[in-house]
Amino acid sequence: MKLENGASVFVSGGNNIGRVGVLQHIEHHPGSYEIAHVKDSAGHSFATRLDNIFCIGEGKNPQISLPKAKGIRLSLIEQRDVRIGRQVDEEVTEEEAASDEE
Repeated sequence: MKLENGASVFVSGGNNIGRVGVLQHIEHHPGSYEIAHVKDSAGHSFATRLDNIFCIGEGKNPQISLPKAKGIRLSLIEQRDVRIGRQVDEEVTEEEAASDEE
């Protein structure tokens, strides 16, 4: 597996640690850090240093198993909606269980 455009990569450092995506392109800056541009499966693009990523597969098929979230980071609003959605679902099931007992 080569670290080239279209490769599946894992971010192992920086602010984007833990994210997984497809390498879009690499910016070369002589005398400074190379920047890798990555796009995750949710369509969000982000950039990080080339030293912070490593290849985990070719194309969109990683050669390793990924956790449940598949390396996708949710925004703060999306995290809130997921958390509220779960709380609402739990409340609804408790109410349904109480009404079924009656």
